[in-house]
Formats: sequence, C-alpha cells, structure tokens
Amino acid sequence: MDKFRIDPAILAGSHALVSLKLCDARLQDDARFPWVVLVPRRVGARELEHLRNGDRAQLMEEIILAGAAVRAVGAAMGRPIDKINSAALGNVTPQLHAHVVGRRTDDDCWPHPVWGWGEPKTYNSVTLKLAVEAAQGILGAPAAAG
Repeated sequence: MDKFRIDPAILAGSHALVSLKLCDARLQDDARFPWVVLVPRRVGARELEHLRNGDRAQLMEEIILAGAAVRAVGAAMGRPIDKINSAALGNVTPQLHAHVVGRRTDDDCWPHPVWGWGEPKTYNSVTLKLAVEAAQGILGAPAAAG
C-alpha cells in the first residue's frame, strides 16, 4: 500500500501550517502574496476527478477556509486583500493541490496571474512567523509532532 507524501517541489517552496480534515495546508514561500497551498492527503490524486464526492465538497470548504487565512495574513502584513484567487493547476507539479492566493490591485503582478510574473521573495524569519501565526489563527494550531 502506498503512503501519502507531499511532492518534494511543494515541500521545497512552502512552509507547513496545519493538517485539516482533508488537506495539509502550507504557506507558499513568496512574501509578495498571502498564499496558502492545500494538498489533499489522497495517494495518487492528480485531478479533482480523482477525489470522491465527499472529498470534493470538503476541498471546497477548505479552500474557503484558506481564503479566510489568506485574508488574515494580508491583514497581519498591513496589506489587506482585494481579491482571492484559487486554482488547481498542476502543470509543473502534477500532485493534486489547490492554490489560494490573496491579491491586491497594487501587487507586483496585477492583473496577471502570479505564475511567471516577477521573482518570488522569500519570507524573512520575522514576517514568516507573523504570516504563519495569522494563518494558523484561522486554520487552527498545527498537530503536535510525535
């Protein structure tokens, strides 16, 4: 039996937040945008059609929750969100995952998609802590390691 693993590319470009009912929530390491990535813990899932109906509904609930977390990160950074973008692309990393990105009309890429525009800016230790705490305030505390 295969074991669920997050694709190494997702791990390398993000920070762990919490495990939700269906997904592992991660903060994308691009401080230009409040950005949560949701990875459903379903082995082999590459497309939405690979999820059962109940999981699809749960993913939508978690996308909405992640949107609230993205808004909290934007507020914590002093840059309130104008628009939430959500997408499940998978062109580069085929493992099913959903992006929930907070946008502002004055951000580096507006009105274009965040992919392929400008250079990502990694969080420094202070802003990373602030962003993680803001997101976890909405999503819940991380599971204890053990």
